[in-house]
Amino acid sequence: MKKIGIIVTDPEDWTAQALINASRKRGFSPFILDLRTAEVSINSTSTKSTACFKAGNISLLDFDVLIVRDMGTGAFEGVSFRFDILRELEASGIPVVNSPEAIQNAANKYHASYLLAEAGLPTPKTVAVQNLGSALRLISKFGDSVIKPTFGYKGKNIARIKDGELRFSDRKAESVPLETALEKLLEERGMLYIQEFIENPGRDIRVFVVGDTAIGAIYRKAAAGSWVNNLSQGGSVDRCVLTYEQKEIAEKASITIGTTFSGVDIIECFTEILNVENGKEYNRTERTPKILEINGTPSGKGIFDALGINPAEYILDNIQGIL
Repeated sequence: MKKIGIIVTDPEDWTAQALINASRKRGFSPFILDLRTAEVSINSTSTKSTACFKAGNISLLDFDVLIVRDMGTGAFEGVSFRFDILRELEASGIPVVNSPEAIQNAANKYHASYLLAEAGLPTPKTVAVQNLGSALRLISKFGDSVIKPTFGYKGKNIARIKDGELRFSDRKAESVPLETALEKLLEERGMLYIQEFIENPGRDIRVFVVGDTAIGAIYRKAAAGSWVNNLSQGGSVDRCVLTYEQKEIAEKASITIGTTFSGVDIIECFTEILNVENGKEYNRTERTPKILEINGTPSGKGIFDALGINPAEYILDNIQGIL
């Protein structure tokens, strides 16, 4: 019986449980693994080198495949160590889904923006700067703008700048000058990842992609008084029927980042289109899609609640094809 390791920090996580059930249905033996408990012993002699990878009392080299749901947050060295473990296990021949490279591509919002733009995919105007003068100049150019942590998650620590004021998505407004607030962010982060704010219908779209196919999508609607649509920040879900263009860019985005499964977040941008009819010109407003970001360790609960689609079933079908 093939062994599947499901890497997660919360064993009661909905997606982890769905992956366990889908694994058992296909005759696999699933195990919950928390990489925060992992340790590695390295032994080297003149003739050979060996490494022993364990999480608790379980040898990580005994698995036929590893599925990454959640590696855990924390200090940089701890997170980096866990990624190193995944890279080394992958190099030893164990398939890791999603691969550590794909997870890192998705998690690093700056690098993901670069990769998506290079692939010709529509994204908001984005700048990355390392000094206050450049930040102020570009924010003035953008007007309404958003500053995101490069490695943020669940809509936390996102700041919006509007009318010269900076407000965070998940905390009370601080009455400090914009320059002071930006200086503090620069000290904390070392750089600022800034995007234009996209005027939108008060929602975004989460597309769940497995392999190279979008299996379903939901609208995520911001809570009253909020401008952040994440479910973890009080947002609600509704079913979404994708247009051909939305489906196409979501699938291409997932392929570009390198994920086997992903949550692709799309915003509908209000765009003025110049039309000419019977010799007369007039403006027409269209909703055109732009990719906000990609989640390489997405929850499947939202799409299951809204549509009854269980992404775990699709993920395990994909894994069956590679084992």
